[in-house]
Amino acid sequence: VQLQASGGGLVQAGGSLRLSCAASGSISSINVMGWYRQARGKQRELVADITVGGNTDYAGSVKGRFTISRDNAKNTAYLQMNSLKPEDTAVYYCRAITLIADYWGQGTQVTVSS
Repeated sequence: VQLQASGGGLVQAGGSLRLSCAASGSISSINVMGWYRQARGKQRELVADITVGGNTDYAGSVKGRFTISRDNAKNTAYLQMNSLKPEDTAVYYCRAITLIADYWGQGTQVTVSS
């Protein structure tokens, strides 16, 4: 499985961005797709994930502001980020989990200016 993340950028506080993660390869085996982020000097953390059945989980800090979705036909996961805050600044990574392995995409930088 290969993952291609896109959609990061620079935005002012209160603004919005939409990240995309397109999967290719043995995509039929993907169970969970998720977004993680790593701010400078901090550990990587879960932002949100979604199962193939559509069940979602969110970090408390993003609940109500971020929405994860998944288009199984396009093998793509999305992260809609609204009401962005400077503390959301980080490199965002896409992850895909199968029954036997997990895969990471390259990071995409999100910078929120105050």
